[in-house]
Amino acid sequence: MYNSEERVTDLLRAALGGDDSAVEALFRQFSPAVFRLAASLLNDADDAEEVTQDTFVYALKNLGHYDPARSALQTWLFTIAVSRCRNKRRRKWLETVPLAWFARHESRRGSIRSLEDWLAARGVQRELWAAVQALSPKLREAVLLRFVGDLPYAEIGEAVGCGAKAAESRVRTGIVALRKQLAAPGAPQEEWLEALDAT
Repeated sequence: MYNSEERVTDLLRAALGGDDSAVEALFRQFSPAVFRLAASLLNDADDAEEVTQDTFVYALKNLGHYDPARSALQTWLFTIAVSRCRNKRRRKWLETVPLAWFARHESRRGSIRSLEDWLAARGVQRELWAAVQALSPKLREAVLLRFVGDLPYAEIGEAVGCGAKAAESRVRTGIVALRKQLAAPGAPQEEWLEALDAT
């Protein structure tokens, strides 16, 4: 049986050999997730598109250095994308980046929509997303990689440059901070906390 890991391995081998169709297939398979992550971190579709392109250009130039025994290809691409997003934020002198855009996994640019709309479709209040925006960049990256990128802690750690335990700690600290913000007086906290638990 031919699984997706074997397919990716075959595509990588072909791409290393100069097969343009393999490069295109890898881009089609992984670019939506990279774009979704970049859009979530940068709040700008054009910047996210640029980061996605930069990520793949860098990855293709350095494909010979990728070690599949160390991480999944998507994790390696996320690591590159997070670094590119950080560079872009630094260049724009932004201390915090509001995360208002979220791209569906089906396609990239054509289906980007407001993250508030995505959360509202799932019964989540706007205040939850405001709480996510209020997290420090390190916590926000870890929380987004966990819940938007659906990565395990070891891969989150690799993507943000820390160990698995530190990544788990960042995610947990982020969730605690979200719970604290959402439990403020006057907030309908049961609804928010249920929504947070459902993520």
